Amino acid sequence: MRLLAVALTLSFAGFAAASAQTATPDSENGRYSFNPVADGVLRLDTRTGQVSQCSRSDAGWACKVVPDERSALETEIARLQGENATMKKELLSHGLPVPGVSPPSGAKPGEGEIKLPSDADIDKVVSFVEKVWRRLIDMGRKVQQDVEKKN
Repeated sequence: MRLLAVALTLSFAGFAAASAQTATPDSENGRYSFNPVADGVLRLDTRTGQVSQCSRSDAGWACKVVPDERSALETEIARLQGENATMKKELLSHGLPVPGVSPPSGAKPGEGEIKLPSDADIDKVVSFVEKVWRRLIDMGRKVQQDVEKKN
């Protein structure tokens, strides 16, 4: 009786091992991770991050790539980075400053720098302000005199 139980156990273990081998595809030395789903298994490629849905057919296992939003997002990011670089080049070519980007080394002197007024320009402005101030003071005196005359 014991011999029969051992034989049945070995047969069952062999059957389970054989059916386990045919139930899921080879994992290629741990590269792939498998998770059971209703129609087969999901295969995760641990090197690339790509997910595929694998199902068994008459010809064997077939895996179809699951659409990935990540690749669409990476494509959009690359497009925006290219567009951003183009806009920065365009701004620099027109002599406009770009935040975080220094002007090219071949830029003309004085380009993109603040031009300070000369001493002559400052003297003109000071003279103008002085004239305006004197006129304002004179107007104040006249108003004060007019008020005193009326009192």
